[in-house]
Amino acid sequence: MSVRKGAPALLSAGTLCAALLLTGCAHPTPSLPPAGRAAAAQPGGGSRPEAPPAGAAGEAGGPAEAANSLIATPVPAPHLPGIGPVTQGLVPDGTTQALVVTGATADSSTSTATLYARDPGGRWIPTAGPWPAHNALQGWTSDHSAGDLRTPIGVFRIGDAGGRLPDPGARLPYDQDEEFAISGTGFSGEPLEGSFDHVIAIDYNRVPGRTPLDKERPLGADKGGGVWIHVDHGGPTQACVALPREPLRALLRALDPAAEPVVVMGPAPELAR
Repeated sequence: MSVRKGAPALLSAGTLCAALLLTGCAHPTPSLPPAGRAAAAQPGGGSRPEAPPAGAAGEAGGPAEAANSLIATPVPAPHLPGIGPVTQGLVPDGTTQALVVTGATADSSTSTATLYARDPGGRWIPTAGPWPAHNALQGWTSDHSAGDLRTPIGVFRIGDAGGRLPDPGARLPYDQDEEFAISGTGFSGEPLEGSFDHVIAIDYNRVPGRTPLDKERPLGADKGGGVWIHVDHGGPTQACVALPREPLRALLRALDPAAEPVVVMGPAPELAR
C-alpha cells in the first residue's frame, strides 16, 4: 500500500545533482572497494535506489542512535556556522531552514548534523542537534558516480519524504509504502533492516516533488541517485546520510515546506570555501 501525504513542494536545488535507485542504499552486503580512493569533485549517492553492496544499506548508514538533542543556548550568526561564502552563496534566498552535515575530511564516513533556522533578521540559529551521522564508506565527492561509495558534496533541496512506517508527523509530503523495506547486512556486518522506516529524499539527480521511490534520473543512471537521509544502521552507507531513529523523526516533524529546506553537506574544508 502506498499513501502519499501532502502536495509536492518544488524548490531550487543546489549546484549538484545525482541519483540513487540504480546504485544506492538498498542493497545488502556489498564488497569493499579499493582503499585509498581520492575524493572526486561532484555529488551522487544512493539510498534505496543505489543498491548497497552486501554489508551496507544502500545509501544508508550511521552512528549509534541518539535521542533528539535540542540546543539550549542558540548562537545566531549571519552565515551558517562553518560555511564559507562560496557554499553559502548556493543556499537559495528563500530558504530559512538548513540541515548542515559536516565530515572531518574528504574520506571520513562519519559526520555531524545540525538543523538551523534563519530569523527575520537574516541570522542563522541552531534549532536541533548536533546529531551523530554516517555518510558513504569512502567519504565525500563533488563528482559522484554510481557505485563510487561516496556522498555528494553540495547544497540540495529536501522536500519529499516517505518510509515503511506511518508518517511520524511530517509536514513534508510523506509516502508510506512497503517498498521501503530492506534486508541484508552493512559494511560492518550490521543488519540493514529498518533503515528505510523513515527517509527524506535529497534532491540529487532526482525529480523534486515525487516519492523518494521514484527512479527517474535526470543526469543519467551513471551519476547515481536515491540519495536519502534515512535511519542509521550503525555503519557507513552507499551514498546516503544516516541519522539515529529519533533525531530523524524529530527532523521530519521540524522541516517545513514553506521554509524551502535544504541540506548543506560535505567535508568541513570544502564547505568552508
